[in-house]
Amino acid sequence: MRVHHLNCGSLAPPFRKLVNGDGGLFARAELVCHCLLVETGSGLVLVDTGVGIHPGATTGEFRRGMRPSMRASETAIEQVRALGFAPEDVRHIVVTHLDYDHAGGLRDFPWAKVHVHAAELDAATNARSLPERRRYLAATWSHGPDWATYRAGGDQWFGFDAVRGLDGLSEDVLLVPLAGHTRGHTGVAVRDGSRWLLHAGDAYFFRGEVDPRRPHCSPGLKVFQYLVGTDHAKRTANRDRLQQLASAHGSEIEIFSAHDPEELRRYR
Repeated sequence: MRVHHLNCGSLAPPFRKLVNGDGGLFARAELVCHCLLVETGSGLVLVDTGVGIHPGATTGEFRRGMRPSMRASETAIEQVRALGFAPEDVRHIVVTHLDYDHAGGLRDFPWAKVHVHAAELDAATNARSLPERRRYLAATWSHGPDWATYRAGGDQWFGFDAVRGLDGLSEDVLLVPLAGHTRGHTGVAVRDGSRWLLHAGDAYFFRGEVDPRRPHCSPGLKVFQYLVGTDHAKRTANRDRLQQLASAHGSEIEIFSAHDPEELRRYR
């Protein structure tokens, strides 16, 4: 398999010093929407979609706070074309969760099978609380996706429960439940030759959080994660497990989150 690392949405929230840990306090910060495009024998697999090509399909709160670039060239569908593929070659989409900045591009690939944790789809379509009702945007899946849902369990993968046998995909792509940021949040593990890539989604936001030598996080992102998380205890427990995974298996697994620009630059 060949794996392409994409930025499917540049974000520019305020207070760069607090968010990125460098630059001026009142400068705009830099965040990305790190997605994967995986070439497989079953067609192309997209891991997360970024914000998508429909600029109206977002909330005013998200646009005011995160200032997404909304450049067409950054959308997953245009990057698929730029790599020489047809959009229809994307047969499968695997989402870490259904927040808009991860699933906003679902409507751009209406024919694709969308793989998601069952608890996440339930949270998005049957909200149990006001925060759940506010965070999800039904327009993102108004086209009626071909959902494939999965529950926790399965074989062990480096000490984590992993959902294997995703419908229509090989075991080189796995869902790794990492609840906390949302009710059904998962990581997505992709085998890349002799190593694994673990797209950890929003299980953490800042690269220092999984630094086995000196775990740390910028103050702005520490507060942000607490405010937007569904279950703080689960989120921090899974983040700590990812740090332990990086320490014990760093030569076999590369871990990255969805929004840290420095992590994305490793692959550019």
